[in-house]
Amino acid sequence: MFNFKETIKKYNLIKKGDTILVGVSGGADSLTLLLLLNSLKSKLDLTLHIAHIDHNLRKGSGSDAIFVKNLAKKINIPVSTLLINPELFKESGSLEELCRDARLDFFIKTAKKIKADKVALGHNLNDQSETVLMRLLRGTGLSGLSGISPKRVIKGVTFIRPLLETSRYDIDKYLKLKKIKPCIDSTNKEDLFFRNKIRHNLIPLLKSKYNQNIVTVLANLTESVSYDYEYLNRVAQKSAKGSPPRKLSIKKLLKLHPAILRLKIRQSISNIQGDTRRIGFVHVKEIEDLLKHRPKGSIVDLPKGVSVQKTNNSLRFYSH
Repeated sequence: MFNFKETIKKYNLIKKGDTILVGVSGGADSLTLLLLLNSLKSKLDLTLHIAHIDHNLRKGSGSDAIFVKNLAKKINIPVSTLLINPELFKESGSLEELCRDARLDFFIKTAKKIKADKVALGHNLNDQSETVLMRLLRGTGLSGLSGISPKRVIKGVTFIRPLLETSRYDIDKYLKLKKIKPCIDSTNKEDLFFRNKIRHNLIPLLKSKYNQNIVTVLANLTESVSYDYEYLNRVAQKSAKGSPPRKLSIKKLLKLHPAILRLKIRQSISNIQGDTRRIGFVHVKEIEDLLKHRPKGSIVDLPKGVSVQKTNNSLRFYSH
């Protein structure tokens, strides 16, 4: 039924003796992840620690924290919690992105505090297909089509997703067999977030009218693309040798294939801000125009306070 152990082995997600911080909301996915990791605890000599976040978006969300704390006590696993300050939601930007950034920050800080080897999150096969559709509709390239990575290092912390090849149906079935009722987040039933609109409306339409195996088809696409992207990314890293990542030789850049050039640009941006979120196709095209057509001294300003300046011989990436 489960691809859990196969996914761990396939992507080398867990090693014997690992300390793992497990993100647990109390929902079906994270609850299943915790129980499955706990079942491997003795065999792999794992040390588990739970991280729970109350997003404070709905009435009664505090009861999920109580549920997770009681479960943690029952299975003898320590837990760290965070209650998000409502003031966060008054900041500019999408609510979805603000919550995601708050979660990521909490996971990274907690992982470093407890000296965890990994942070395990409960994203599943359905989440993968939803993510690809979201990115397609917003506009994306190979990076976006690669979907959610089973293993990724962010700010020195390794994030793993052992349930990424397991369907939501199998997760629900597992909990029913265990006779465990997960917490239900009522906001997941609303079309408040873009992901929920994809989940409730677009995927059912694609299933009923076009391909009932659309979830698996999209997940297979992400796996194929991720291998291609990984290879091209390595080529881009080796290209333009001799140039510091924040100061790229114009002469060398102009010799690169467009696909490698764009990856090299993204790598330089990521070197400054840690990722390329909010960097869209239009931003990369503008930097290409800067490289090929604009006079020296010209500057392109990017999201998150990153800028690119054209000098006599190079493109200089810097933060301000």
